Amino acid sequence: MKIALIADTFPPLRTSGAVQLRDLSREFARQGHQLTVMLPAAELQQPWLIEEMDGVRVLRLKAPKTKDIDYVRRTIGEFLMPFSMRRNLRKSPVANEQWDGVVWYAPSIFHGPLAKALKNASGCKGYLIIRDIFPEWAVDMGLMGRGLPYRFFDAVARYQYAVADVIGVQTPGNKAYFEQWSRQPKRVLDVLQNWLDKPAKARCTIRVSETPLAGCKVFVYAGNMGVAQGMDILLDLAERLRHREDVGFLFVGRGSDAARLKAAAQSRELSNVVFFDEIDPDEIPDLYAQCAVGIVALDPRHKSHNIPGKFLTYMQSGLPVLANVNRGNDLARLICDEQVGQVCESNQTDELLRLAEALLDQIAADPALPARCRALFERKFSVAQAVRQIAGALG
Repeated sequence: MKIALIADTFPPLRTSGAVQLRDLSREFARQGHQLTVMLPAAELQQPWLIEEMDGVRVLRLKAPKTKDIDYVRRTIGEFLMPFSMRRNLRKSPVANEQWDGVVWYAPSIFHGPLAKALKNASGCKGYLIIRDIFPEWAVDMGLMGRGLPYRFFDAVARYQYAVADVIGVQTPGNKAYFEQWSRQPKRVLDVLQNWLDKPAKARCTIRVSETPLAGCKVFVYAGNMGVAQGMDILLDLAERLRHREDVGFLFVGRGSDAARLKAAAQSRELSNVVFFDEIDPDEIPDLYAQCAVGIVALDPRHKSHNIPGKFLTYMQSGLPVLANVNRGNDLARLICDEQVGQVCESNQTDELLRLAEALLDQIAADPALPARCRALFERKFSVAQAVRQIAGALG
């Protein structure tokens, strides 16, 4: 099939979304599809730029800046983004090509106008991959009320849903939110699990043996450190475990809370906590090979279901997880059913401490634990399965 994939993140960015889309794109090419990835690019001096990456055509289209700016400018930039991309697409060599299917990835919620234009021009189906339900999660977190800003974002999101023929949510628990949408004829609601490709084996620039955590059983968190993660309880856990010289905590990544968390760890004199900036995704497997436990953190105010990309990387590397998540999250049931770690749903430090110590005991007593983690990954989260599912829905 000849497929257009619209997104706003892709390498050289190192976000989990960029890695996911890189892996998805490579697999589309491996399965014989002709894929063109369309991306906004604020840094371009010209209207468009075409690159080839791993058998995939990447079309970067000049559009307003939407990253690392204040919320008002970001909202304006994202609103204008699909219209700028469409205008500059018309100037590119790809302008008149026909597509067998259009796929787009949310976040962002603003791709609807471009997806609709491509669908209409080719008379094809559209598949929306939705990884978080915005603005609902922002309301759950208390970041937004249900006033005018919410109504604006909700209208944009619902327009995007209306453009889609198929919506792929990441867990069964998210299907309820789209129940009314799915009642319309010819609409399909799909559970599309997160995915990950086989990892590259680059040597990690972080060597735990050269840090204060040398010789420790390391709890590692690698990924975004923002409001949605609710990571303060992890510092509380580290403080409660500071008496154990055999246990340490390693935080790797960036995000709106990263500097604050690092400063808090220093002010609390947590000698068992080490921070590093984000690393190349290809270094992640070697980082995890030096660690004992992967940490998943989601703010307890979330009401939607989320299986973060970092959970997949832990499973792929055979790393059991310690998770602190919102009550009722599908991820909690998955971890318990598959026996791949311990889950706290109360957001209480006492319980998280008890579960962390139980997991350390389990690791020592259960040599089959890493193999269960890897088997779960292969069964549920392979990128080959994701591509087959998307292509089948578009066919």
